Amino acid sequence: MKVFKFGGASVKDAAGVKNLAQIIKSFDQLELFIVVSAMGKTTNVLEGVVKAYIAKRDWAEVLNGVFDAHLKVLNELVDEHGDGHEAIEKIKHYAHTFLEQDNESEYDFLYDQIVSIGEILSSKIIAAYLNHQGLSCAWLDARKLIHTDNNYRAARVDWDKTSALCQEAWGKKEAKLVVSQGFIGGGDHNRMTTLGREGSDFSAAIFAYCLDAESVTIWKDVPGVLNADPKYFNNTILLPNISYREAVELSYYGASVIHPKTIKPLENKLIPLNVKSFLHPEDTGTLINKNTSEDSKIASYIFKENQVLLSVSSRDFSFIVEEHMSDIFNRFSKHKLKINTMQNSAISFSVSVDADKDKLDALIADLQRDYAVLYNDGLELLTIRHFNDKIAEELAKGKEILLQQKTRHTLRMLMRKRG
Repeated sequence: MKVFKFGGASVKDAAGVKNLAQIIKSFDQLELFIVVSAMGKTTNVLEGVVKAYIAKRDWAEVLNGVFDAHLKVLNELVDEHGDGHEAIEKIKHYAHTFLEQDNESEYDFLYDQIVSIGEILSSKIIAAYLNHQGLSCAWLDARKLIHTDNNYRAARVDWDKTSALCQEAWGKKEAKLVVSQGFIGGGDHNRMTTLGREGSDFSAAIFAYCLDAESVTIWKDVPGVLNADPKYFNNTILLPNISYREAVELSYYGASVIHPKTIKPLENKLIPLNVKSFLHPEDTGTLINKNTSEDSKIASYIFKENQVLLSVSSRDFSFIVEEHMSDIFNRFSKHKLKINTMQNSAISFSVSVDADKDKLDALIADLQRDYAVLYNDGLELLTIRHFNDKIAEELAKGKEILLQQKTRHTLRMLMRKRG
């Protein structure tokens, strides 16, 4: 059995769903567990619905637009009224009823109950189309397979219970193809939960781990894992084979191709991960497995814009010691700000973070009660894996380096343009 995961870009419209079906047909002798994301930018639109609801603005028109768009796609794919149409109507009724009857729930809870609708809609449409094409397909509900706690928007998986649920459902299936959802799970008291933004890759890894899959393939709009983002770098190179460890390092530093949580469950059972293009499915793409011999052959570049450098120091110029560090880390955790780089001197602790204004303002106000805080914004963070000094100097030309860290394999530079 193989697990295939299709992201939002691959199923953004009827043409994308038809392309998915063509890819599936080329593997018609295999049992496949197909994990799908929400279509296109649906997640962003549903986030807008939640924000409008919280702000007491009109949300119903935007929400109805989501369902209208999905009905349009379904009608382009299936020429008769069937299970897919009924499913969309039921989901629409649920969403409106939930929001109309809600009693001022917290944002994260509301988010998970509404934003998770995107994956349910896309999976219902895709299952309906595959069956319409004569590809016998079962629809499985990830909310009843991936059991989590109720830590909304970042739910933690109960691996033992999830494994038992997945194995039971897989054993009872009556079709070679299964379609389920990425990103979502089910918490206690039948509440919907989500695994974190871009969590569909992680879902695919969860299913693969629990069902001892032969492999996982993530189908994307790129040829595989590239050594840099084409938005920022010309002449990018495909990485044909990297190790689990290298993939974790790249995702930790900000490479967007693989979700950071995805690798560990696969590494635990040595399940290989393929990253391939849904536009050119015949191409080999990137293989991620235990082989480390290829990792250092090609340098990788990860570029993050909109960075802020915070320098936190004690007001009396006393040393920043372990008690201070622990307190500072706790405050970052409380305000849910991820630290991208960190460096400390005798009297200060400097970190770079993404410029999330609301979270950052709250953190700075919190820190300023007990510490002196300075910051620089509008910065860029460049990470180079397997660097050489000549390339580093070229990329830093014309830039002022505010913070630099260098290890045997990795160079990180926090920079801004001179002048």
